[in-house]
Amino acid sequence: MKRTVWAAFRGLLMTLGAATLLAALLFVVANLWVLGQTRARIEHELPLCRAEQVGIVFGTSHWTRSGVRNPHFEARMSASARLVRLDRVDHLLLSGDNRTRFYNEPITMWRDLRGRAVSDDDMTLDYAGFSTFDTLARAREVFGVERALLITQAWHLPRALFIADALGVEASGCAVPAQRVAGVWRLQVREWVARVATLGDLYLWGRSPHFLGPLEPLEITPRAWEPPAPEPRTAEIGDG
Repeated sequence: MKRTVWAAFRGLLMTLGAATLLAALLFVVANLWVLGQTRARIEHELPLCRAEQVGIVFGTSHWTRSGVRNPHFEARMSASARLVRLDRVDHLLLSGDNRTRFYNEPITMWRDLRGRAVSDDDMTLDYAGFSTFDTLARAREVFGVERALLITQAWHLPRALFIADALGVEASGCAVPAQRVAGVWRLQVREWVARVATLGDLYLWGRSPHFLGPLEPLEITPRAWEPPAPEPRTAEIGDG
C-alpha cells in the first residue's frame, strides 16, 4: 500500500515538474521571440531616432507611491519635447489613463509639455489609453495613425512594437534616456510577464480595446518653412 501511494506521489511530482519546466521554457521562448522581432527597430540615441510625423507617448503616473516625481514620467516628457525640437516628430499623441477626475495622465503630460515649449497645435490627447494595447489600437482605429515613433523606456518598447506590428501600425522605437531608478527591476520583471500575456491577447483570446469611437484623424500643423522642391532640370546643349 505504501509503495503504491509513494509511486503515485512520485508520479505526480514528476508530472508537476515537467509541466513547470515546460511553462518556464515557453515563458523564455515567448520573451526571446518578442525581443528578436523588435530589437533592430529600437534606437537609444534621440537624435538618431527615425523621423516620423507622429510620436506616440505612453502615459504613466506623474508621482510614485512614495510621493516623489516619477522619473519614468520625467524621462518620457523630456525626450518627447526634445524630439519635437530636433524635428524627429511633428506631432505628439499623448495617450494615457483618465480613470477619474483626480487622475488624468494625458492632461498631466500636456501641461508638462506646454511647460517645455511644445505647442498645443503639436499635441493631441487620447483619454482612453488604459494600456499599451489600447493606446496602439486607438492610434490606428480612432486617430488614423499608420506610421509612428513610439516614445517610452527601452524595457517597454519591445512589447509596444510587437503590438504595433500585430495591429498594423508601422512603428520604430525611440528609447528615452535611462537613469538609475530604485526598484526598476520590478518593472522589468513585470514586463517579461506582460510580453507573454500579450501573445495571448493577440493570438488566443482576441483582446479588444475598452473604447474605440469614430475616426478622428490627427490635425498635424504643417511646418512653417519647408525647403523648396528642386526645380526640374532642363536639357542643355551638350547633354547626352
